[in-house]
Amino acid sequence: MDSFVFSLNATMPVFLVMVLGYVLKQIGLLTEEFCSVANRYVFKVSLPVLLFRDIAQTDLYADFNLSFVLYCAGITSVMFLGVWFLASKLMKNKALVGAFSQAAVRGSAAVLGIAFVENIYGDAGLTPLMIVAAVPLFNIYSVVILTFSANGGQHGREAMKKACINVLKNPIILGILAGLPFSLLQITIPTIPLKAIDSVAATATPIALLVVGAGFEGTKALAKIKPTVIASAIKLVVLPAAFLPLAIALGFTGAEMVAVLIMLGSPATVSCYIMAKNMNNDGELSTSIIVLTTLLSSVTLTGWIFILRLMGLI
Repeated sequence: MDSFVFSLNATMPVFLVMVLGYVLKQIGLLTEEFCSVANRYVFKVSLPVLLFRDIAQTDLYADFNLSFVLYCAGITSVMFLGVWFLASKLMKNKALVGAFSQAAVRGSAAVLGIAFVENIYGDAGLTPLMIVAAVPLFNIYSVVILTFSANGGQHGREAMKKACINVLKNPIILGILAGLPFSLLQITIPTIPLKAIDSVAATATPIALLVVGAGFEGTKALAKIKPTVIASAIKLVVLPAAFLPLAIALGFTGAEMVAVLIMLGSPATVSCYIMAKNMNNDGELSTSIIVLTTLLSSVTLTGWIFILRLMGLI
């Protein structure tokens, strides 16, 4: 019973804030314009500042875990390439392959990863290392898959070149890279700027969760239901079941294990729709997968945390 209560305490506060965002949008307190601006603010300002602070205050000499970084990067590659290969072989409608493959793997690693780990442990722990190892690959593989799944893969080289540039310009990655010298050189941030940084960083998670909830459109989950259900099952159940045992075998526990769980089993990110739509892939299927995985992840993530808690791993 204690493990069940622990898992509920870990997941439900996060999803309740998302529900609040949905309710506020429905009654008109949150507008489309506010959500659009807030989304850019989180992506370009508060989340990079949060990650800068966390990495700057992390003792990488003591906390860096090479096996953890290699695991996150390696499993990300296996997931994307494996799902893409199987979808290419098994899906009859080849026009859906790109959107399906991307959304079945790419999750909200940055936002939900930090939210869950902070909710359980009070700080982001080694979640920034997971983001460094996995999120750039999320972007690169998504562009590769969507490029080769649209218009016969025309202009693939140019698209991949642009993807690499965008990864290097990604505010999240830049925030982490900016914090590295402070950690490696053990530079202490003075009190006054640190308090200002703390204030900005504190806005990242709640605003991001409100915006995710506000963007929820339940009726779109009915579109293309069969591939939507299959992709959601892969994202929330199959991938964690397949790759958590390796994480356990490697000895990951605590915040590391929660970060791995979010990398594997978090709901599909809204970036899936944006990229699919702009790269001539199926935006409707992407939206359906985002909606259904967001809805069901409140159950599946609670279940996974409950299992990991029973095993004494978190």
